Amino acid sequence: MNIKYVCPYWGQENLSAADFLNKVLIENYDGIEINIPDCFEFTTTFLKELNEIKSHKKNDFIFIAQQYLSPANESLNEYKKRITSRLEYLVKLNPAFINSHTGKDFFSFDDNCRIIETVLNISKKSGVQILHETHRGRFSFHSYSLLKYLEKFPELELTADISHWCTVSESMLQDQVSVLQKIIPHISYIHARVGYENSPQVYDPFAAEWKNHLDIFMQWWKKIICQKEKEGLKDFIICPEFGPVPYMPVMPITQQPMGDQWKTNVAMKDLLKKKLHE
Repeated sequence: MNIKYVCPYWGQENLSAADFLNKVLIENYDGIEINIPDCFEFTTTFLKELNEIKSHKKNDFIFIAQQYLSPANESLNEYKKRITSRLEYLVKLNPAFINSHTGKDFFSFDDNCRIIETVLNISKKSGVQILHETHRGRFSFHSYSLLKYLEKFPELELTADISHWCTVSESMLQDQVSVLQKIIPHISYIHARVGYENSPQVYDPFAAEWKNHLDIFMQWWKKIICQKEKEGLKDFIICPEFGPVPYMPVMPITQQPMGDQWKTNVAMKDLLKKKLHE
């Protein structure tokens, strides 16, 4: 299987579009995932630089658009209108696919289904694939409660960020093996971040005290890759997605981050290239 690795824009918002993309290319990533800022100047420059890369440097460079809406006190219809507007804007940017933070954990099953139906319709109409990230606060916040959505919508494709389920369940999912087995066939993309029972991110996944957790996550990621190979998939994409503060733990009083987000993601990319290609 040909596994490609993309870099998150999350945590690099202080950089210009050109500087971010150049930094990504230097580290030999195959592409990026980005929540496009609400800034016309940035977006215009970003699309220009992206086109330059695809035309003259790396024609298979991957652009994944992230759909994330900031929290708002709103009705179901107001949320539906916001997510529709955002997705319709993103599909016009011609991404490889969209990674969507979909629904809300406190919406009813029926209300979340209405949102999912809206997203599926946008995907079908536009021809742009839309994946749904497993994430706290979304319809996919917990592994078991996700199953009923997959039963209703067997065509759903997921972005696996399993760290959130560990935090929600306060466990390393030892008692949810059968649930994960049912979900894995729906996973089409991985956010490779190591979390633990009380947070979606450890400060350094390569520290000796987190070895057991890293091993568990690596086993999950390998199972996903094996499943995709069995299905005959030739290509797969992974995003090492350790985040900045406050996802990155900080030191008391000084509030200095305990790890380097950029270096951690690059190191995770390099480790995955070694482990998943063995």
